[in-house]
Amino acid sequence: MPKKALITGISGQDGSYLARFLLAKGYDVVGSSRGKGPASSFPNLERLGIANQVAVESVSLADRQSVVQAVKKHAPDEIYNLAGQSSVGLSFEQPFETIESITVATLNLLEAIRVLQMPIRLFNAGSGDCFGNTGGKPADENTPFRPQSPYGAARAAAFWEVSSYREAYNIFACSGILFNHESPLRPDRFVTRKIVRTACRIAKGSPEKLNLGNIDVQRDWGWAPEYVEAMWLMLQQQAPEDYIIATGETHPLEDFVQAVFASLNLDWQEHVNQNPDLLRPTDVLISRANPAKAANKLNWKAKYMMPDVADMLVQAELKLIS
Repeated sequence: MPKKALITGISGQDGSYLARFLLAKGYDVVGSSRGKGPASSFPNLERLGIANQVAVESVSLADRQSVVQAVKKHAPDEIYNLAGQSSVGLSFEQPFETIESITVATLNLLEAIRVLQMPIRLFNAGSGDCFGNTGGKPADENTPFRPQSPYGAARAAAFWEVSSYREAYNIFACSGILFNHESPLRPDRFVTRKIVRTACRIAKGSPEKLNLGNIDVQRDWGWAPEYVEAMWLMLQQQAPEDYIIATGETHPLEDFVQAVFASLNLDWQEHVNQNPDLLRPTDVLISRANPAKAANKLNWKAKYMMPDVADMLVQAELKLIS
């Protein structure tokens, strides 16, 4: 019998790439959806050519009974919890929705596993934003959380929910603390997508300027399609543990902008304006990660670094608009 996986947030970037990854390994894949539409109504699954291979279950992740019913019906071997509002910037505008969509959904999944007493393994998507500012020091799995956004606070709370249920009820549940990871499937509200799309339009002749906020912030940018393998590897271990998933390299946003424009043979300084209206109320200045544990225990290392990611995003966007 093939393994079965339930993916919450399957329509998003990570959910779509994970679905493709698991299908290639012979899994039966079920995705949760807030509505009753088929998988064909999910553009990312369509774009990856896998919409007709994925089953969709209508689930309200904020409703405990809805989650219990879905888990009981499908009896998955593995659950990947990738749902929730995932934009740091938007979380300042929608704090209640952000926190509820992440913390309540995670708690309901854990409760479903506890109540049904099924041997399900749960992966929970955490975030490097849980750490906040670490003074430039690389964060590892023992670094304290000091989130500086509603999004980071929500991911931190969900992390501790998973930790609590793992210890209290002996559930195989773990969190992957994922640092920034990009792909052509990123929504437009993410700054990397905004940079790439605007730069490509400029390269095609648009007279517009790229407006950005603080370009001095530093991030660890990876390639999303390879991060989903780390999620899967975490659930194949003998014991559940939490892992940082990152490249281990940190770059200023200015360097990312420069790399994108350089891929198009453009000088970024001629096309970029800094707009103070785009500054966040508070921001993590330097996001730095130490993914040594994932390398040692999962044998997972990121293959693509920021310059590779910038170039691949540009090439994908040029194909899309050509």
